[in-house]
Amino acid sequence: MLEFKLRDRILKTDKSAFVAGIVNANNDSFWKKSRGGFSLAKRLIDEKADLLDIGAESSRPGSHYISEKDELNALIPLIRKIRKYSDIPISIDTRKKNVIEACVNEGADILNDISAMEDDPEIGKFCAQAGIPVILMHKRQNPDIMQNYTEYDNIFEDVQNYLYSRIEYAVSCGIEESKIIIDPGIGFAKDLKGNLILVKRAGELCGARFPVMMALSRKSFLGQVTGRSVDDRLSGTLAADLYSVMNGASFVRVHDVKETVDTLAVLAAITNI
Repeated sequence: MLEFKLRDRILKTDKSAFVAGIVNANNDSFWKKSRGGFSLAKRLIDEKADLLDIGAESSRPGSHYISEKDELNALIPLIRKIRKYSDIPISIDTRKKNVIEACVNEGADILNDISAMEDDPEIGKFCAQAGIPVILMHKRQNPDIMQNYTEYDNIFEDVQNYLYSRIEYAVSCGIEESKIIIDPGIGFAKDLKGNLILVKRAGELCGARFPVMMALSRKSFLGQVTGRSVDDRLSGTLAADLYSVMNGASFVRVHDVKETVDTLAVLAAITNI
């Protein structure tokens, strides 16, 4: 059984990895079917997600950041509805201290920050004081221009060194190492080869000392490999997620919870026989 310590409870699963169901509380995410509110969240809970990852600010290539007010207007009512239905752990995809603080006050559990706490100098101290885990992701620049920055000397080493630096920063803020999750940022300032290298070697990142989250679901690199549109990338997603988990990933962030849960159940059954 996998375990991960939250602020006031332990997240547990019998699966081979934790499954985070994606709920995009906006109208700008790259896959329309991931856009939704409580009805989508309820379905993912009922499909046995281990946690929900909720965001109101799209980070797809070419997207633009939104205001704190707009984020809160989308997130707070949704969290309240979810909390009336379930105590499922909730991670909040935001870069803003005031947003994560308001969400934690409503019952959210984890910060998922695509800027790895670079964009808001107050966010790390808040997370330390609140005792919540953080997900630190690698990217370059902002989403509207990041795909102009896909060249690396050694992508694995460069991503790893960045994550080490952000881990060091998080610890300096008072965040416990046991509450840090890392994400190589597939699709964020990466070309096809870079994405594939990071999927292949994700479990090696930072000496395998920290849980790794892989957010691969229906992304464009899968379309480059298969020639499939976003609506037709489920098989590619399951293959990439399965490979990631078999090679050390502890969390998978997905749109298709039911199919992912079944895939990981089969993997666990084979592994544990």
